[in-house]
Amino acid sequence: MALQCGIIGITNVGKTTIFNCISGTKGETSAAAFSATKSNIGVVQVPDPRLDELEKHQVTERIVHTTIEIVDIPGMAKGSNRGEGVGNKFLGDIRNTDALIHVLRCFDNEVLPHIDGSVDPVRDIETLDLELQVKDLESIERKLDRLRKASKAGDKDSRHGIEVLDHVREHIEGFNNARTLGLKPEERKYTDDLFLLTMKPVLYVCNVDEMSAVHGNHYVERVKEFLKGTDAGILTIAGAIEAEIAELENKDDRLAFLKDAGLDEPGVDKLIRAAYKLLDLETFFTIGPKEIRAWTIRRGMTAQQASGIIHSDMERGFIRAEVMKYTDFIALGSEHACKEAGKFHIEGKNYIVEDGDILHIRFNV
Repeated sequence: MALQCGIIGITNVGKTTIFNCISGTKGETSAAAFSATKSNIGVVQVPDPRLDELEKHQVTERIVHTTIEIVDIPGMAKGSNRGEGVGNKFLGDIRNTDALIHVLRCFDNEVLPHIDGSVDPVRDIETLDLELQVKDLESIERKLDRLRKASKAGDKDSRHGIEVLDHVREHIEGFNNARTLGLKPEERKYTDDLFLLTMKPVLYVCNVDEMSAVHGNHYVERVKEFLKGTDAGILTIAGAIEAEIAELENKDDRLAFLKDAGLDEPGVDKLIRAAYKLLDLETFFTIGPKEIRAWTIRRGMTAQQASGIIHSDMERGFIRAEVMKYTDFIALGSEHACKEAGKFHIEGKNYIVEDGDILHIRFNV
């Protein structure tokens, strides 16, 4: 599933440094504002220790992790919606993503001046939100013009669309993001084709200095206070430390570095898993002597839909799914043991796949 998470933020907050830590694609970093000329795209493996546990019970030739795409979008500033800094091109890149990771500068560095003269992550949130809100209002106004013309021609559905979009416009004009409006599914059909920037789910990442890697700092506390009462996720990551860890090829060296820094795992691993969750994704597994593989599905997919992720022929000729729960398989140790214990289930096409399910699809084409 080609789903993308976009990394956004004000220029010089450490976005590309964090992107480089989690991606095989290395974007250029610079102390100069607006030095990037294009967005960087990387395919990122989603860390999942369950795959290693599965291998303990099913010897296999290879393990395949699931992946997501991360897009590092060059830094923005006030006036980006009018072409300032990186301008409208990168706002368009944001529109193509499914969710956003908003990196906030929560560290002081005299060598790397903040474009607005001082470090203030809350101000940076408000600045970027405003840029996205302005672009959303432009999109809404263009569609309202089309709907008004259709309404004059007697289209009743257009009249309802005007009511919904007027409501969304008023909400955004109050300096609110569309995601906080809580539109009903039947109302979303009037906004879905607009791909509103402020409708996308967002995760905030506080990029801190090395001394603040474990407990954060006063900048992080300001962000938490500002976002209190919302359902926004917040992670604290020390980008500079993560960059050093990423350079170490030896696993033992990485573990030693993490221990010295007071961390139990790389922060970027937590970030990747959080991005996966932000995209409303789940994982199911297929296991065998040739391959143990993790597959990505959207939450709520049926067994037949999930089989199509493996191959379209499976979905077309779907007969049934043979299902084991990950926890049952690990506890009992084999497929045979699961069958003996009554933990091996036959499910039809409407079965809702759960995170961690081990599936074997029966099909005929």
